[in-house]
Amino acid sequence: MGASLRALRALVLLAGFYLLGLAVLTVLALIDWAATLWTPGPWALKFYVVTAVLAVPVVRGMLLLRTPTDEIPASVLVTDADEPRLWRAVRELAEQVGTRAPGEIRLTAEVNAAVSEDSRLLGLLGGRRRLYLGLPLMAGLSEARLRAVLAHEFGHFTHADTRLSALTARCRVQVERTVAHFEEKAGGKVAKERARQERKAAKRIARGRTAHEIDTTGVGFTLRTMARIYTAYGRFSLRATQADSRRQEIAADLAASRVAGRDATASALREIAVVEAANGFFLDSYATLGAEFGMLPPHGEVIGGVRHLLAARSEELEDLRQDLPTQPASPYDSHPPMAERVARLEALADDGRGAPASPPSLSLLVSPDRSLAAVEDVSLTADALLMRRVEWADLVHEAMSARSMSEAEPLLHATAEVTGTVSRGAVLDALLDAVDAGKAWEIADRLPKSERAGAATGRAAREFARPVLRRGLSLLVTDALTEDGRARWQLSWAAPAVLLLPPGYEDELPAALDAAVADRPDTGPLRMLLHTP
Repeated sequence: MGASLRALRALVLLAGFYLLGLAVLTVLALIDWAATLWTPGPWALKFYVVTAVLAVPVVRGMLLLRTPTDEIPASVLVTDADEPRLWRAVRELAEQVGTRAPGEIRLTAEVNAAVSEDSRLLGLLGGRRRLYLGLPLMAGLSEARLRAVLAHEFGHFTHADTRLSALTARCRVQVERTVAHFEEKAGGKVAKERARQERKAAKRIARGRTAHEIDTTGVGFTLRTMARIYTAYGRFSLRATQADSRRQEIAADLAASRVAGRDATASALREIAVVEAANGFFLDSYATLGAEFGMLPPHGEVIGGVRHLLAARSEELEDLRQDLPTQPASPYDSHPPMAERVARLEALADDGRGAPASPPSLSLLVSPDRSLAAVEDVSLTADALLMRRVEWADLVHEAMSARSMSEAEPLLHATAEVTGTVSRGAVLDALLDAVDAGKAWEIADRLPKSERAGAATGRAAREFARPVLRRGLSLLVTDALTEDGRARWQLSWAAPAVLLLPPGYEDELPAALDAAVADRPDTGPLRMLLHTP
């Protein structure tokens, strides 16, 4: 389908939104007319109020007259003078694909590369083009694979895919906005009804009567029904354009294979799936490890540190390269499943170019570290930018130590309540003294319990409490050993962080902890370990 026909289809879908709105308003007007003719005055007034409430979101959605422009995400604009090698590569690829090069290159913090165009005349005329290039993606791709990815994106330019984004976005945004208005009003009605029932229940309880269960079933039903109508139209619009969107992705893949080679393009798609998964794990397990304690890794490493993980876990990630998703991310995803895209490419005739070895794509940048830091500065929140920056090894040690102490807080408070100890540094000795004095279970009884543990008594209660007490005691011992430098949390890119203990402690410490929480406790072994230089 050519650009003109796709523009016409997008225009028809947008017109359909307005026709749906006019149809809804016509039905509401007919209801008011019927109410005026055939219902008593008070009932007619109620109909007027209901139809007015339903009409407002429809009118507000239709009054979104301006076509939404592409929102520029948090990014760093780089000029030809800033990044000459990157710009040269981009222009060469655009020429090879047979399209006009973008006028802007913006570096982002996403695992993604994308293009956009400020089109005119309903997408029939092109405009200024932008390339968004995610540095985490570059951190995981070789230069040859990145060229394949960029060739794919420029393939969208050649098919005029980017020109129609504003028009199709307008239809999507108007549907979303209308649905949001209906849902907001429905939510408000539910909240209002819940508050009314809660007040009524409170009055019944105050009078010594049993309160009725809060039930908001059916409240806002009409508003939610209207929302469903527009949601259904939005889904229809997506379905109407989905097949063509997926064909565009396949066409862009073929354009990339002609420029960068079949094998390089297929391996780039496999690697994108790996980098996406690795980056999500990296952000959760490494980059934000110390965020709750006000710490972040060195400047630029929040978005660039994923390259360390990729290098250390290459073999572990190989399964992701081979086991690609066979289903789209959602029923309305504009991209075919990754496995299907790769299979199509690998089914092409061998072009003899293979998957060439090449340097990391970050080498296209004049100073990768500087670029990573600059993008990080515009991507993180204001609060995150104020956090203390710590080298990776120290970050892991300090964050894990802080987390251990945070987990030990319940035992610290329970020990303080029983022993009267106020000094944090003296809590461990106070706890061991309390264990020797037979107060261990009194302390354990003050720790958080599950429902089953709370209902248990006697021997059963102790068996529930024993592992909880042992875990807390272990955390306090770990803190004592890390505080005086005898133990340290060690960073590992290939596995979870490990606690390095003094020689012999790895075997002796578990037995000493078991002895301290036994029915006949013995804190001697644990004290000996704690006071051994």
